[in-house]
Amino acid sequence: MNSDNTSDIIATGTSAFAQTYAQLPIVIASGAGCTVTDTDGKTYLDFVAGIAVNALGYGDTDLAKALHAVIDAGITHCSNLYWNTPAVTAAASLVRLSGLKKVFFCNSGAEANEAALKLARKYGHLHKGPNANMVISMQNSFHGRTYGAVTATGQQKYHKGFAPMMPDIAYAQFNDLESVKQLVSERTCAILVEPIQGEGGIIPAERAFLEGLRALCDEQDILLIFDEVQCGMGRLGMPFAFQQFDVTPDAVSLAKGLGAGVPVGALVIGEQAADTFVPGDHASTFGGNFLAGAAAACMTEKLSDPQFLSHITGVSAYLAEQLTGLQKQFPDQITQVRGMGLMMGLAMKEPVRPLIAACLERRLLLVGAGTHVVRFVPPLTVTKADIDQAMGILTEVLISQS
Repeated sequence: MNSDNTSDIIATGTSAFAQTYAQLPIVIASGAGCTVTDTDGKTYLDFVAGIAVNALGYGDTDLAKALHAVIDAGITHCSNLYWNTPAVTAAASLVRLSGLKKVFFCNSGAEANEAALKLARKYGHLHKGPNANMVISMQNSFHGRTYGAVTATGQQKYHKGFAPMMPDIAYAQFNDLESVKQLVSERTCAILVEPIQGEGGIIPAERAFLEGLRALCDEQDILLIFDEVQCGMGRLGMPFAFQQFDVTPDAVSLAKGLGAGVPVGALVIGEQAADTFVPGDHASTFGGNFLAGAAAACMTEKLSDPQFLSHITGVSAYLAEQLTGLQKQFPDQITQVRGMGLMMGLAMKEPVRPLIAACLERRLLLVGAGTHVVRFVPPLTVTKADIDQAMGILTEVLISQS
């Protein structure tokens, strides 16, 4: 490991990559627990976790065993022309954990939301007529970068330069049931909502809002779709985020933590819409391949363990307590602590980029959620000692910037 190698990698990447990212000047090489090591041998405490992806941290032996078993068998893909055991196991676990009925596997959160949009419109056509194709999303939401998903994203900055966007998507105000009702018509086929808005600033839905959406959808024969790409898969202390709100959607999109680092997405569909898709309606070449299926099966097995969920609940409460303590200590810099589980945010008076850069210098990895919010989405295996270390670094930085 040496800086020359690091410089060469960054130079090659800068030359070869499309300019879609603004990478920080470190090259990650390995990881263990909640820390990663770069090509210069420096270690960093990771509270980004691949943006809520590396749910089991780094070096999880059960995940490694599951992936090695697939690789050692000499087959990582067989196409959906045939069955494979890892994907079937993962799908059955998702059905059992959610209480829903059917699973469609894909490769990412955006793809899961694309599947949800197609499901919604097919359902509308079947049950309400060919004009029932309107989807209601929320202002300040984020659903992915593909065309349908980015159109459903209620933030103009993600639409800039890509007009015209996909038609027949309207935007209501998050946590404002009346604004949703004003948009509902006989053309509405679905309402798409995040239980916690992630990229929008770590803003939880109010339980009454989700309950109101559920009642409205039942009354109007509209599908209620939850985007749990970031907030699901144990991040709020239960297998699914909707279980913390006691509101069951008709479909839920998943990705990120579902594969604990391996690319996999899913749409889990409830009884109301379980028979909407038929062969030929939708597909994904790599969806549910051996490797992704093995990762998802491992993750869902972890989420079936009460002790694992209890650990998440315990460290979540500790993280919230420590962040609240920081706000009390630095009231002139921190305006609000918000979020749930291991998806927390510090709303700051000033833009957060300088703070995140200062934390990086002190070997703590953080990411923003908008311009004024610091996001905390560490691995679900994070410990209280890890949280103490992170809070110590944050305290140093906040003092230096006060």
